Amino acid sequence: MNRTFWKEAVVYQIYPRSFQDSNGDGIGDLRGIISRLDYLHKLGVDVVWLSPVYKSPNDDNGYDISDYEDIMDEFGTLGDWEDLLNGLHARGIKLMMDLVINHSSDEHAWFVESRSSKDNPYRDYYIWRPGGPNGELPNNWSSIFSGPAWELDEKTGEYYLHLFSRKQPDLNWENPKLREALYKMMAFWLDKGVDGLRMDVINMISKVEGLPSAHYEGLAPGELAGGGQYYMNGPRVHEYLQEMNREVLSKYNIMTVGETPGATVEDAILYTAEDRNELQMVFQFEHMDIDSGPGGKWNVTPWNLTKLRDILHKWQVGLADRGWNSLYLNNHDQPRMVSRFGNDREYRVISAKMLATLLHTLKGTPYIYQGEEIGMTNVQFPQLEDYKDIEIHNMYKEKVTDGGGDHEATLKAIHVKGRDNARTPMQWDSSPNAGFTQGTPWLKLNPRYEEINVEQALADPDSVFYYYQKLISLRKNHPVMVYGDYELLLPEHEFIYAYTRTLEGERWLILLNFCEHPQTVDLLEELNAVTETVISNYPEEQPAMDRETLRPYEARVCRLGG
Repeated sequence: MNRTFWKEAVVYQIYPRSFQDSNGDGIGDLRGIISRLDYLHKLGVDVVWLSPVYKSPNDDNGYDISDYEDIMDEFGTLGDWEDLLNGLHARGIKLMMDLVINHSSDEHAWFVESRSSKDNPYRDYYIWRPGGPNGELPNNWSSIFSGPAWELDEKTGEYYLHLFSRKQPDLNWENPKLREALYKMMAFWLDKGVDGLRMDVINMISKVEGLPSAHYEGLAPGELAGGGQYYMNGPRVHEYLQEMNREVLSKYNIMTVGETPGATVEDAILYTAEDRNELQMVFQFEHMDIDSGPGGKWNVTPWNLTKLRDILHKWQVGLADRGWNSLYLNNHDQPRMVSRFGNDREYRVISAKMLATLLHTLKGTPYIYQGEEIGMTNVQFPQLEDYKDIEIHNMYKEKVTDGGGDHEATLKAIHVKGRDNARTPMQWDSSPNAGFTQGTPWLKLNPRYEEINVEQALADPDSVFYYYQKLISLRKNHPVMVYGDYELLLPEHEFIYAYTRTLEGERWLILLNFCEHPQTVDLLEELNAVTETVISNYPEEQPAMDRETLRPYEARVCRLGG
């Protein structure tokens, strides 16, 4: 397998609205990001992934784009963006932009034209269908954001498809003119010096011909159903991606990662195998669904290490020689990892470091989401009105307002799984509004910012921040962390995830305790071969237990001899 910069990189995701406000309007912006570049350089990251900053009416916080080649007024100007790019490059950091091309905003010029008449040249840029003779929807698909996936346009009397918000009409990739326009737009940014593209729900761009209704046992007539089997990993998706690679991606030295909900290991190999010329890696979601019960993410169920380890192991082994893993436990769409997979109270710092160790010692490219490196936690706002996310409010309307569900139970599910957990403003210091803004923040801050913030982390040599810094430095200096073969140990242990990484005679042992009680490590042969502890998440001055016992949430990375 080839050695490349994107395999060796550590990526830091910025959600611009919540990172740093520079002008007091309560909304993070590009000049705010520029003011924090030295912080990112100090952390040591190689790539910044910037969530969408394009023109947008903000129905879905920028993932509804009205102009692909300009910047949202709230975030600044194209000149500000160019200053950001130059500032990153001056510090040796690359920039990866978000590419949202499954859908646009309904305020995009293409869609304004498309809905103006049935014979408009742009009509076929989107997916239009007539309704049934009695006003029935074109099919029974439900939107991922709740409700039907079809919206009636009164002017032309037809419905358009929107797998997400009604203000996010799906683009029609069957139309070669649309594809050509998108490739031209991509080249516009790449010619400006962009170093990578993260492609939003890219495996949804090809829909099954005829857009058939979904059929499930027990489904009532007229009832909505998820139609994912008809639009995830669709029939022409690989053809489209190979065309995109041929026409655009292959002409630049960039990194690419596709967001691919519902993708299996076999799908991921097709997307990422180096000889297929599509993408370099994908974001898969199997491990993000382990606490979702029947009915989806809002039916929160307990998770356990056995299930998490089985999923991660399957992907490590499955892509070992044919593809490449992206390694993440949180992002702008997921709750905070220390609250979800660790202990965000008694062991917040220790468990945050343990989870970081997992992400940086598995095989793949690690992704850090803003605030993860200081151990930011979930928020539990007491009122529904405190939340801004369209997914939360659509779900609440469907389940409680219209469906008569229980308010308190639904609010608890939002506390655990809501996307706004990740979107509360970055916590820079303990001053009012955590140093994020001089104005009123667009989304309330996590009230724990007085104890959890960057200023505090930088003043504490044992903080989560400096642990991340060490992990990133180790990755830069030890190819075994990047390219080493992965082998699972203790596959049946209820609380310990243990594995080795081996490269050219160098062998490392990784031990991770996923619970708040000490655990015995039954690996005498490996423990007897330990020659050095490379990194551990417990302070050195804290007396160690015997080498066969892992303390609560302990992470230990050791070099093995012999």
